[in-house]
Amino acid sequence: MTNTGSNRFDNRVVLVTGAAGGIGRAVAERFAREGAQVAVNDLSEDAVRTVVDSITAAGGRALAVPADVSDAVQVDAMFTLVEAELGYVDVLYNNAGLIDTTRHFLEADEGWWDRIIQVNLKSVFLCSHRAARMMARRRRGVIISTSSGGATRAHRGNVAYDATKGGIEAMTRAMALDLAPYGIRVNGVVPGFINTYGLTEEQLRVREKTVPLGRYGVAEDMTGAALFLASDDAAYVTGQFISVDGGVLVQQRSANVDTFPVEGFPVVEADLT
Repeated sequence: MTNTGSNRFDNRVVLVTGAAGGIGRAVAERFAREGAQVAVNDLSEDAVRTVVDSITAAGGRALAVPADVSDAVQVDAMFTLVEAELGYVDVLYNNAGLIDTTRHFLEADEGWWDRIIQVNLKSVFLCSHRAARMMARRRRGVIISTSSGGATRAHRGNVAYDATKGGIEAMTRAMALDLAPYGIRVNGVVPGFINTYGLTEEQLRVREKTVPLGRYGVAEDMTGAALFLASDDAAYVTGQFISVDGGVLVQQRSANVDTFPVEGFPVVEADLT
């Protein structure tokens, strides 16, 4: 596929974390089609290079930057490499995060909690802080993070995950205030039921019944909101979130499906003495 984008991001450098697949990959490839030079991050070097090869084969420019974004040393090295190879980062898209995190609160432990906080929340701080220091000197830049409906609603069996997403939204609003005087805008996107998990067709059919627009989302559905927030069309937008969910979060009704039903909760014998 050749580059058929609008080139509105020509001469812009975009760093996307968690971009080996799913939403991150779709966003990285869309930015490249729109003319950006894209730094593609994830843990696996092989997986990252697969995305880079896809982008370059389509006529774009991309750089593989594998790193654990929950580690400050690796984050610093990643940004240093991007600056050396592509130039200063104009847009940071924080997408890296754990999603297979389901565990009932009564079965939780400190290791589970700490790992999810590190990957889902600390990584956003580390990458945003590193990017913001660079952007502040240039008096321009955009930081975008992937949130979740769990930031404002609750998922059963996902106390740690929801806490990280609530933290991302609070962090986004606070960073927006701190960084606005330096010309840096900070926003987020909120995916709804986006099928990036390899669900079966039967599972998809059941779950999409909860979606007012009548279908599950795909990773490419997220790219329009991301590019809008990164573009000059959003020059007066900061501290905000765009939900891309087919209407899931606006409805007031009980979902007809739950990924962690009560039947799966741990059994605790009552002691009423």
